[in-house]
Amino acid sequence: MNVLIIGLGLIGGSLALDIKKVFPEAKMSGIDASDKHVEEALLLGVIQHAATTDDIAVADWVILAIPVNNIATVLPQVLDKVKEDAIVFDAGSTKAAICKAVEHHPRRRNYIATHPIAGTEFSGPSAAVHGLFDGKTNIICEVERTAFKLQEKALELFKSIGMRIRYMDPVSHDTHIAYVSHLSHISAFMLGKTVIEKEKDERDIFDMAGSGFASTVRLAKSSPTTWASIFSENKANVSEALRLYIANLQNFQQLLEKEDFDGIFQEMENTNRIKNILNGIK
Repeated sequence: MNVLIIGLGLIGGSLALDIKKVFPEAKMSGIDASDKHVEEALLLGVIQHAATTDDIAVADWVILAIPVNNIATVLPQVLDKVKEDAIVFDAGSTKAAICKAVEHHPRRRNYIATHPIAGTEFSGPSAAVHGLFDGKTNIICEVERTAFKLQEKALELFKSIGMRIRYMDPVSHDTHIAYVSHLSHISAFMLGKTVIEKEKDERDIFDMAGSGFASTVRLAKSSPTTWASIFSENKANVSEALRLYIANLQNFQQLLEKEDFDGIFQEMENTNRIKNILNGIK
């Protein structure tokens, strides 16, 4: 089982660790734009071999875990090189542009478009952890365009590392993910920015920030490289999500200024049902 991972950060590294745990015989190799990341991944045992693009031709699996704005360019180049029965999948958090880029590729059957909904605010090979995908959802788009036998092998792999599967078309995926993932990262970054700009004394921030602030702003520690590329790829959906979010914030501000605290209570009470949704749909 020859697995080649392109992009040795949090997602690529964690996939390497989990696959190796389930399939100890797997040969894990990797490529990264940063030589330092490759060295670090080797030192930490995330991969066992440094690879080159020539190794794509002999890989059984090729995993793309690079910034999403690069996937649509790199994926066709990978498919050009893979062998007949290789499986290629990506971990990009947008799907429409990527699927469009390879819709007519002669090796489209070798590619399965996936988005594992998992991560932390940390980045680089040292952020890789065992069990990151256990119990997490893996969105699969256009599954019917992947060769059936390759689908079966890919699904077996995903389930073996604990992921549950959800199927969705690429356009719907990009719309929904803008609200439930991309918007929360913007909120965290801008909350952090607001506090930094207003509170000039870092000691005040450190001493007065409670667990609520820390948990809300946690995502602002995420990689700007990763998230700038995501916002670029999903610009239209993110912009619409922001428009609705800003409208809700403005409505809250108006209720506050009018001292309509019953209205504020009602807004919060109506939103409290989010806890039931996040506890799981029965």
